[in-house]
Amino acid sequence: MNYSTLKKTVALSCAAVLAVGVANAQMADTTMKMSSGTTTAKVFGGAGQYNRFSIGINGGVTAPVVATGGSNDYTHWKASYGYGASLRLQLAHSFGIQGDFHGGRLEGDNSTAAGGIRDGVTAFKTDFYSATLSGVVNVATVDYLRRKNAINFFLTGGAGMVWYKPTVTFGNGVPVAYDHYPQSLVIPVGAGVKFRLTDAVALNLGYTENFVDDDILDGLKRGYPTKDKYSYGYAGLEFTLGSSSKSNLDWVNPVAMMYDELYDAALRQEVEALKGRVTNVENAVNDLKKDSDGDGVSDQFDKCPNTPAGTVVDGSGCPLKKDTVMMGGAAVAPAAYTNIQFDFDSSVLRTSSYPTLDAVSADLRANTGKSVELDGYASSEGTAAHNMRLSKDRANSVKTYLVNSGVEAKRLKVKAYGETHPIADNSTEEGRVQNRRVEFKK
Repeated sequence: MNYSTLKKTVALSCAAVLAVGVANAQMADTTMKMSSGTTTAKVFGGAGQYNRFSIGINGGVTAPVVATGGSNDYTHWKASYGYGASLRLQLAHSFGIQGDFHGGRLEGDNSTAAGGIRDGVTAFKTDFYSATLSGVVNVATVDYLRRKNAINFFLTGGAGMVWYKPTVTFGNGVPVAYDHYPQSLVIPVGAGVKFRLTDAVALNLGYTENFVDDDILDGLKRGYPTKDKYSYGYAGLEFTLGSSSKSNLDWVNPVAMMYDELYDAALRQEVEALKGRVTNVENAVNDLKKDSDGDGVSDQFDKCPNTPAGTVVDGSGCPLKKDTVMMGGAAVAPAAYTNIQFDFDSSVLRTSSYPTLDAVSADLRANTGKSVELDGYASSEGTAAHNMRLSKDRANSVKTYLVNSGVEAKRLKVKAYGETHPIADNSTEEGRVQNRRVEFKK
């Protein structure tokens, strides 16, 4: 096959690839219009829900130069042919690994040099084969109007081996071929664009610069620091392997997937049901907090509703007896200075303790010269150290309430006694209830 015939063959092959691509794209668009475009895959559903393997074939043009420049052993390069096949594993939406096999020919001459000869050589041609492993990164898409990506830009980079057999034509016009295939390390770096024809077929257009770790790829070794390089521009088809019921990971749009999950009908129903349950809980809490007469006892536990404002009530919401005693010249309800009781392992004040604390506050604010010692106690459950801390917390809770009601902090002294000095039998629950207390010592 001569060079002219080769160029025609490559051109016709590319045209055929493009024609097939356009036809498949039209069929894919028609299919997509008939479907919702959604996928059953979930954002964090794992790799098993996708098709990730693909194979590809490609063909194109080679040259013994690269677009980024650099020195060359020959003054004039010629375009020749190349071909290849690939196997790729997509690891994520934006990254995969790919194995490539390439073959082809490289050609050049010294036709622009004086006399058409340079270093005693007029031309060369080299047949080569390479095997490489590369990473493929999807860096961007320009198709923002579809649920699925349809155009991806990608970068590639990797390493491998290249085998080649140069044929050099010397100044006397005699071609001399190597009798074996030398081999060298090759570093391929490239970029390209991928068009989705269907979910399983893509058209790839790309360009790769290949850097060889040697200087005899073109049969001429001019010496350090020059090393040979070549480029490969190609078009090809890529076919995704796997079940038609799975999505192609290369084209999945994670944003669209999250949108679908957020607006999934079943999920929305669950959210609405949850909102209803939350509303019911909030209403129940509001009912528990409701205190119509403002006596500090919620309506659900108030046995004496509608008590007049300012009435001192007991834990049931009923008024205390009107009898008073004189303490320090002020009239104080009998509830003042009685022990403050606490729940098990708790230093939180009970609502039923507020009337007693209010009475104590009123007496202390009326008698500014009086001070009170707050003695905290605990029942015998738990360790002695824990009960000591708990009794101190209980006394501090009482102090905080009285300070917030207007009593000066310096008039309140806190002491903790833990489980010592019980006033009832700790072997019974009734006794332990009485021992969980704060006493007032005047």
